[in-house]
Amino acid sequence: MKHEPITSAQDDERPHLVVVGNGMAGCRAIEELLARDPLRYRVTIIGAEHHVNYNRIMLSPVLAGEKTFDEIVINGRDWYDDNGVTLLAGDPVAGIDRDMRTVTTRGGIVVAYDRLLIATGSDPFIIPVPGKDLPGVIGFRDMNDVGAMLAAAEKGGRAVVIGGGLLGLEAAHGLALRGMSVTVLHLMPTLLERQLDEAASWLLRTALEARGQTIVTGADTAAILGTDHVEAVRLKDGTEIGADLVVMAVGIRPSVALARDAGLDVGRGIRVDDHMVTSDPNVLAVGECVEHDGQVYGLVAPLWDMCRALADGLVETHSGYRPAPTSTKLKVAGLDVFSAGDFSGGDGAEDIVLRDASRGIYKRVVVRDDRIVGAVLYGDTADGNWYFDLLKKGEDIADIRDALIFGQAFASGGGQADPRAAVAALSDDAEICGCNGVSKGKVLACIDGGAHSLDAVRGGCKASASCGSCTGIVESLLALRLGAEVESGPKTMCKCTSFGHDDVRREIVAQGMRAIPEVMQKLHWTTPDGCSSCRPALNYYLLCALPGDYVDDQQSRFVNERMHANIQKDGTYSVVPRMWGGLTNPRELRAIADVVERYDAPMVKVTGGQRLDIFGIKKEDLPAVWADLNAAGMVSGHAYGKSLRTVKTCVGSEWCRFGTQDSTGLGVKLERATWGSWMPHKFKIAVSGCPRNCAEATIKDFGIICVDSGYELHVGGNGGIKVRVTDLLCKVETEVEAMEMCAAFIQLYREEARYLERTAPWIERVGLSYLQSRLLPDAAARAELAGRFFFSQQFMQDDPWAQRVAGAEREHHAPMARFQPQGELA
Repeated sequence: MKHEPITSAQDDERPHLVVVGNGMAGCRAIEELLARDPLRYRVTIIGAEHHVNYNRIMLSPVLAGEKTFDEIVINGRDWYDDNGVTLLAGDPVAGIDRDMRTVTTRGGIVVAYDRLLIATGSDPFIIPVPGKDLPGVIGFRDMNDVGAMLAAAEKGGRAVVIGGGLLGLEAAHGLALRGMSVTVLHLMPTLLERQLDEAASWLLRTALEARGQTIVTGADTAAILGTDHVEAVRLKDGTEIGADLVVMAVGIRPSVALARDAGLDVGRGIRVDDHMVTSDPNVLAVGECVEHDGQVYGLVAPLWDMCRALADGLVETHSGYRPAPTSTKLKVAGLDVFSAGDFSGGDGAEDIVLRDASRGIYKRVVVRDDRIVGAVLYGDTADGNWYFDLLKKGEDIADIRDALIFGQAFASGGGQADPRAAVAALSDDAEICGCNGVSKGKVLACIDGGAHSLDAVRGGCKASASCGSCTGIVESLLALRLGAEVESGPKTMCKCTSFGHDDVRREIVAQGMRAIPEVMQKLHWTTPDGCSSCRPALNYYLLCALPGDYVDDQQSRFVNERMHANIQKDGTYSVVPRMWGGLTNPRELRAIADVVERYDAPMVKVTGGQRLDIFGIKKEDLPAVWADLNAAGMVSGHAYGKSLRTVKTCVGSEWCRFGTQDSTGLGVKLERATWGSWMPHKFKIAVSGCPRNCAEATIKDFGIICVDSGYELHVGGNGGIKVRVTDLLCKVETEVEAMEMCAAFIQLYREEARYLERTAPWIERVGLSYLQSRLLPDAAARAELAGRFFFSQQFMQDDPWAQRVAGAEREHHAPMARFQPQGELA
């Protein structure tokens, strides 16, 4: 066996605290310890996974594609280094020798301890049915499970999720967003039966089914079928459901095998006292693996309380853990739900219920002896913390009984005049962030310590850093404490909404929204129809998120995009036909000349993008002009759109004695691949055949400079009032690589930039290094981005001119009616 040298006390005589488990509870306990006495112990953490500590609650957004792994990391490598914590990752503890006070890892490393903390969490419960060990049957507890689901989703097909609790529904949501056909099987009659009553569960089920999921309740699994891989799930009533992937999400069990093998007292979990001490005074335990007073826990709030009690004991300021009432505030597949206390009803209980069918809102407060004993909220959970605070304190609600169901602002009086009064009235120990166990007092302390923005609070005390459902409350606390000194975050889209562009894009995908009115309804727009700022943005975001499914809303486009031509100051239009890579031929030139003469166009101008612009075309003549140009093989140049405009080229190696590559040929290929694509803003490409850069590639959104060894790829340039020279993204050797990189860059821009944000300010906002991290190291991720772009292009490369020529939306080109006066009224 190997002895890990870091356990030697030669240089450090402090007691050695070894933590078995690098998860949320173990690391939170160390955070609490460091906050009390950072130098008291020498700390080593041993984790089974290769990762640093991450937020398991946020595995679902990773599966759904809403977050990356880096975004759910709680403690990065720098935290371990900065706090002198030694991390042994990817080598789980295999045994504990309590007599020698050592632990031995699977890899044979022996680590001595003075105090041992077991934080092994829980294991997924796998139903003991035939076929449970088939390939394609997995649990949902860690990043390895997420990776397996993502790999399965790439192949498409059918997924069956067994379990309609939170994890099961989140897994189903993520897999559905990844394109799989999903069926949820749940043994009980209603979903989330521990968190929701029947009415709220029905609303949730209806919403999930509306998103395409199949929900089967009362489903008792008999067997999982397949030979070499899972093929189907059979229920006890004989029903068979085809499956290429089966996710077991029926529950968890405390992970106690290590403790049991070490001879510790184990029941349902590792038995501990109020100070989290096990049957061995040198061994502590915390988290989902423990049993306290006969109870085991899976919610975050009690685990955080345990960590605080444990840390107090380690620094000999014993406080002791006592369980408190818990609440559950969740966002299930983008739907807000909340529950607290006992909502089963019964003798002496009175239900107060509010339903708002048009808004999809359901509220139920259970009262006994003029005190709240339970609450269930669906759709609107803003008052959840207030109800829970009243429940915990056992406050008499007789005086506000009639207004209770309408929420704190209404019930307290005066809250409507000052919406912040509701937050101000919360006590300092009221829980603000359930995900991270952060009270109002801790948020205020964080603000007083210098956190003057939402992001700073998230980084300081973690409030609002996970699901974000408490963001509004945190913002109210910032405003109450700082007033006008609050540092602003990203701007909202417009005055119609409190959401920023990034929030809206995320929620469109998370909630599976498919229409502008749906976005406005679900994100609580303050106007009935939006405005000229938000409607074009929403139209683009939906078009980008749902290629082939979303129907472009022409009413939400600017006039140039509705007319497929540029309006000029005299009311006429200019028309720019596409010329691939700047090339043309006699047939096209004759067609342009004929159009100019036939429709009396007063001007034809060569543009900076190597195109011909025909000016002075009347609105009613546009379809005829397009028909003539189509007959010569020409399509729309999209000179009017937030789209690909042009690919400018020089003649390159075909004609120029300085040319190093076929820049013209590459430009033509690029333009044929990318034309028709809608973007956040106009997009221009150029290909120069040598470093002399005759095509001005270094002031384009995507520029290519050909060199002897291949191609230099540049991004983020533009001309105009504020000229910006491109940044060098990378160098590649082949045309194929250049075209893939271009497609991947465009798709990243399409998916992540804000509407009306050119590539130059986008890159300045996110940083060139971010783009390089997304596009360069991971060839598979780059290919996936390019693949999504080309998939979208299948639905974009229909010439809008040809569609109008065929009669589509002909009302746009009708001349205005002329009214003749009929004389003066008598």
